[in-house]
Amino acid sequence: MKDQESLRRLLLERSVQRGDFTLASGRRSSYYIDCRPTTMSAEGLVLIGRMGWAAIQAADWRPAAVGGLTMGADPVAYAIAAASFTSDNPVDAFSVRKRTKDHGTGRLIEGNFRSGNAVVVIEDVITSGESATQAIATVEQAGGLVLGVLAVVDRQEGGRRALEARGCRVLTLTTVGELGLEGIG
Repeated sequence: MKDQESLRRLLLERSVQRGDFTLASGRRSSYYIDCRPTTMSAEGLVLIGRMGWAAIQAADWRPAAVGGLTMGADPVAYAIAAASFTSDNPVDAFSVRKRTKDHGTGRLIEGNFRSGNAVVVIEDVITSGESATQAIATVEQAGGLVLGVLAVVDRQEGGRRALEARGCRVLTLTTVGELGLEGIG
């Protein structure tokens, strides 16, 4: 089975829930995609790491690190960093906090990030693009150069277009259309 087919199967088995949901955007949907049961599974980590690293290389991006808004982006970033380890240009991972801690260093970005780094911002699911936009703003304010965004799933609800309108290139591993969810709202 190809990686794409395996990822589709795993997302449908573990991450897609049907029902009546209110999304972060406030919109209602008959399905919800919680990528964490997939991205935090042994199989998912291997698949997403391999596929994410291949997508970054195919885009000819040369990041020093990958990461995004905690917690959805965390396992994806860690999987990609691990998959890159045996390459000529391994990358590290970082996490962007939603708000500053009131103790310790008080940083918004944790892990392997330095001002001046070229990075890829990671998302688990792109809906409106707001989480990626928040991560991009935090990284840029800290002196990072964002090469683009890589997401596991694009809900195809305008988030990709919003990010691209900002001049940000977006790569996705799959879409709701490829998962057979398009049009069921």
